[in-house]
Amino acid sequence: MLVHDVINHLHELAPLNYAEDFDNVGLLVGDKNQTVTGVLVTLDTLEAVVDEAIENNCNLIVSFHPIIFKGLKKLTGKTYVERVVIKAIQHKIAIFSIHTALDNAFQGVNSIICDQLQLQNKKILIPQSGTLKKLQTYVPNENAEALRTALFSAGAGNIGNYDACSFNLEGKGTYRGNEESNPTLGEKGKLHTENETLISVVFAKHTESKVLRALFNTHPYEEVAYEVTTLDNTNQYIGMGMIGELAKEMDELDCLNYVKQKMNTKCVRHSKLLNKSIKKIAVLGGSGSFAIGAARASGADLLVTADLKYHDFFSAENNILLADIGHYESEQFTKSFLVDYLSKKITNFAVILSKTNTNPVKYL
Repeated sequence: MLVHDVINHLHELAPLNYAEDFDNVGLLVGDKNQTVTGVLVTLDTLEAVVDEAIENNCNLIVSFHPIIFKGLKKLTGKTYVERVVIKAIQHKIAIFSIHTALDNAFQGVNSIICDQLQLQNKKILIPQSGTLKKLQTYVPNENAEALRTALFSAGAGNIGNYDACSFNLEGKGTYRGNEESNPTLGEKGKLHTENETLISVVFAKHTESKVLRALFNTHPYEEVAYEVTTLDNTNQYIGMGMIGELAKEMDELDCLNYVKQKMNTKCVRHSKLLNKSIKKIAVLGGSGSFAIGAARASGADLLVTADLKYHDFFSAENNILLADIGHYESEQFTKSFLVDYLSKKITNFAVILSKTNTNPVKYL
């Protein structure tokens, strides 16, 4: 198995197309065509992690956070980032980062937090815009069924809990080919009228190349007439944060202690107690101050996140409880999830959970 084969498995879980624009995801160091000897999964790629990969004969590190976030102008070993990259290159170790692609995936970081807290009825808190597209094309009636089947097989026509969704309208299409044309139906230089079906299907943006390949490979015409448009429709399966419900409502302090225990954190910084029960909980792994407004609008009683600043706590506006559990703590279960996922997909070499604690924050 090659590096890019492992990446393809990760792309199925969390397509990189849905990573945030500011992020730096994907293969950051190494050759995608290198044969894999083993995979080490970590939250952060530090020097100790590279050493761990060397010790375990792993030449691919799958890291949640990207070791290269901003542009590198030098590789002199002056910073920890430069030292990691140099050592990885010296030992031919590839480094792949999944970061906000997994943040935005329905089965990603925030789903893991919901599962840790045993929340029910999980939904995306902040759906990502521009993730759905629509294809419209025109095909002879006798070829419509074959084309629909090919488009569905390529991933088109999936809407929420439904698949094979399409709209079809029959009509008459006209065209006239020039002397360089080679029409499948009709004759060059002559106006031709054909009974056609307009097929309209929705697809996720990361499947666009596959859907268009199915269109061109299946459509009988020499020149395929089609339109692709980006939709503003809400995608209930892609986006930042999640919201769910406890099986039974809890007292505020009891709930905070519950979160502290379930998320294995030594400290929970929280906003003013509001003397109300907690039932509906919003979560966002990592830095989540930007989600306070969305959590309030969703009717959440509590937002569990990290990296809240002093003034962020005022944004609770006395109608939601904010809990900062720590950045590392909010994402710590992610690497075990990735190991389990890859181990089910790959059986011919080791997928190892890093034992290195990369949390830079310490507590007295």
